[in-house]
Amino acid sequence: MRHGRSFASWFAIAGALLAVGGFGWGGLAGCSRERPAVATNQRTEKPPTTSADCRSCHTEIAAAWDSSHHAKAHRLVNPVADADAFQAARDFTINEIKYHVAWNGPRPELTETRPGGAPHQSTAEFVLGHTPLRQYVIPTRDGRYQMSELAFDPTRKDWFNVFGTEQRTPGEWGHWTGRGMNWNAMCAHCHLTDFRKNYDATTDTYASTWREHGVGCAQCHGDMTPEHASRGAKASGVAKAPPAPELRQRAQETCAPCHARNELLTGEIQPGVRYADHYRLSLPAEPGLFYADGQMKDEVFNATSIALSRMGGKAGVTCLDCHDPHSGKTILPVENNALCLQCHGGTGRQNAPLVDPTAHSHHPAPSTGNRCISCHMPTTTYMQRDPRHDHGFLRPDPLLTKELGIPNACNGCHTDQNVDWAIARTNEWYGSKMESRQRERTRVVSAAQSLAPAAGDKLLALLAGEDIPAWRATLLLLARPYAATHPRLAAAARTALADADPLVRSAAVQVLAPLPDSAAAIRPLLKDPMRLVRVDAESVLTNELPAESVERKELDAYHAVAADQPAGRVRIAQDLFNRGRAADAEPVLRKAVEWDPNSPGIYESLGLVLNALDRSVDSAAAFWRAAQLNPGDADPAFNAALAFAGSGKLPDAELALRETIRRDPRHHRAWYNLGLLLAQTKKAGEALEVLGRAETLAPQVADYPYARATVLWQRGDRAGASAAARRVLELDPAHPRARALLQQ
Repeated sequence: MRHGRSFASWFAIAGALLAVGGFGWGGLAGCSRERPAVATNQRTEKPPTTSADCRSCHTEIAAAWDSSHHAKAHRLVNPVADADAFQAARDFTINEIKYHVAWNGPRPELTETRPGGAPHQSTAEFVLGHTPLRQYVIPTRDGRYQMSELAFDPTRKDWFNVFGTEQRTPGEWGHWTGRGMNWNAMCAHCHLTDFRKNYDATTDTYASTWREHGVGCAQCHGDMTPEHASRGAKASGVAKAPPAPELRQRAQETCAPCHARNELLTGEIQPGVRYADHYRLSLPAEPGLFYADGQMKDEVFNATSIALSRMGGKAGVTCLDCHDPHSGKTILPVENNALCLQCHGGTGRQNAPLVDPTAHSHHPAPSTGNRCISCHMPTTTYMQRDPRHDHGFLRPDPLLTKELGIPNACNGCHTDQNVDWAIARTNEWYGSKMESRQRERTRVVSAAQSLAPAAGDKLLALLAGEDIPAWRATLLLLARPYAATHPRLAAAARTALADADPLVRSAAVQVLAPLPDSAAAIRPLLKDPMRLVRVDAESVLTNELPAESVERKELDAYHAVAADQPAGRVRIAQDLFNRGRAADAEPVLRKAVEWDPNSPGIYESLGLVLNALDRSVDSAAAFWRAAQLNPGDADPAFNAALAFAGSGKLPDAELALRETIRRDPRHHRAWYNLGLLLAQTKKAGEALEVLGRAETLAPQVADYPYARATVLWQRGDRAGASAAARRVLELDPAHPRARALLQQ
C-alpha cells in the first residue's frame, strides 16, 4: 500500500460448461453439473458419483487416469506405497535441524529437533503428490492438517526440505505449522474430489469433508445422472469425439482453478462453472509473482501464462490442444516438435504461422536447442525438485536480461556464455523482429511496477492497442497509482467497465475505486453477470449496501471464504473500516497480526485504523513496525513519521522522516515534512535547505515554495519571502496564503 491511498484502493488483496448431452466438456455424456446436496466422504442414501462408478463403462479412460498425477494427487499413507521412504528408520540433518523418520505402528512418524530445542514428533496421515516429490500431511488439532516441509524424492530416494536452505521458524505464517502451510486452506481443494473446507470462524476450527482422494471423475465432470447410468458406456460416444471449440474453451475453465495462482471467491471447486464466477486470476501487476514480460517467477502454475500468451489469449489455444485430459500427457511428442507443428506445420490450424524449426532455431535438428519448448517453454524448478515449463510461449530476449534482469532461455542453456553473446546471436538471427510488442510492453510494465513517473502515459498508449484481455487487465491494474493524477487513464478505466472480459472489468473497478465521483460509474456493475466483478463493485460501494440485500450477502460470503487466513481477516477489517466501523476493524486486524506477525502490510492496515480512531501513538507504533519488517519500502516509515508528529513525538518523527529519505531520496513529501519539522524546532537554516530539496524534486507543487516563504519571513528575510511567494502564485494564482503574505 502506498501512502495517500485509502482502504478502497486496495480492496482486492501482494493464488457452467455448456451442457451438451447433460455433461461438462464432452467426456461422459449424461452427467449432471449439479454438485451433491451434502458434501461428505461418507456415502449417503443417494450416493454421489465416485470414480469407481465410472470405471466399469469407461475402462480405457479409467486406465489412462489411473497412472495420472490427478489420480495420485492425494492418498492415505500406505506401508507398501511408502516403503521406499520408511523401509528403514533414518536420521539426517537439514538446515541444522535433526530429523528422524520411521514407520511406527499403523503410520509413519517424523521427528524434528531444532538446535537447543526438544524433539517434536508428528504422525503422518495423508500423502500429497506422487512424483517428483511426496509431501506428508500431518493432523494437528481442531480439524487442522498441516503440510510437512520435509518431502521425499521417490527418484533419488532421499528426504529434503521443500524450502531449500530457507530456515522458517515456528510462529511464522509460512512455517509448516503455520497457516501458510495449512492443508485445509492451501492444498486440499485441488488434491481431493469435492472438498469442502467447512471452517468455523467463531471457533477457528475445521470440519472438512471430501468425496474421494485424488482428482476423480466427478471433480471435472460432475455427478452422473440416472439417465446416463442406465445408458451404458457404448451409448456414450461423446467421449471420443473432439469437443467443439467453445466447449474446449470452457474445458479450459475446468482446468484453470487448480492450474493457476488464484483467489477463491466462493471456496468451492466445481465443474461446469465460469471461472470468473468463482476465482480471481493472479496477474503480473505485482513484481513478486511474475517477471515484467509475464514469465513465471513465483509458484504461479500455468493458467495465467496461457491467458497472457498470444496462443491462449488471442488464438484460443487450450489445455486440450496439447494434453490428454485423463492421462495428463501430451497428445504428441515434443522431442521432434510434433506437438507444436500440429498448428505451426502449415496446417492453418488456429491461424498459426508456419515454422521450420531448424531454420527458425538455428540449431541442428537432433539438438535440444531445436526443440520449440526449449526456447519458448523454459523450465523453472519449484519446491527444489519440481521443474515446470512456462506456458507463456514467449520469445527469449537477452536484451531484457541485461536491462531488467529477466531470465532468457538462451543463457539458460548456454551457461558458459554471457548475456552479451546471447544478445549478439539473437540480433544476428532475428534482427528487427526482436523489437517486438513483447519487448515494448515489458519495459512499460517494469517501469510501472517501480512507479516510474512517466509510466502513466506509456500504460495509456499500450492499453489502446492491447488485444489480449489478461494483459489489458494487467495494464489497468498497474495504472492504479497514476489514475488520480492522470485523467486520461481514469477515462480509459471508465471505458473498460464495459469490456467483454470480466478480468478487465474487475481491473477497471479497482482503478476507479479510490477516485472521487466514481461510485455512479461503478454502481451498474453490482449486477454484472460475473461474481468477480460484482464483489469488487460491492467492496467499493459497501457502505451503501442494505443489510439484507443480495449484494451484502454475496460480499459477506466472499469475505468468509478466507476468514481463516490473515489476508482474509484484513479484507474483513477493511470492509468494516469502509463502512465507518473502525473500532470493529481493530480486533480483526489484531487477530491477523497474531496469525502473521511478520507481515508489514497488516501492520500498515492496523496503523490506518488506529489513526482513524485518533490513537496516534498506537498508530505510529504499528507503522514503524511495518517499516522495520519491510526495510526496502519508504512509505511505512513516512506514515510512522506523520503519526509520530501527530502524537507530539517530534524527535521520533524526525528520525522516521530521515529514514524515509534514506530509503527513497526522491520522496519529496518526506523532504517537505522534514523541512516543516525543522522549522518548528527552530532549525531554520537546515529547514530552508531541506525545503529546497523538496521543491527541486517536485517543482510544480505550490506548497513547497510557500513553506520556504514562511520560514524566510520568520527569519526577517522579506525579499526572499516575497520572491518565494511570487513563485507560489506562478504555480497557483489563487493561492490565498501566498497572496496574503505578499500583501504583508
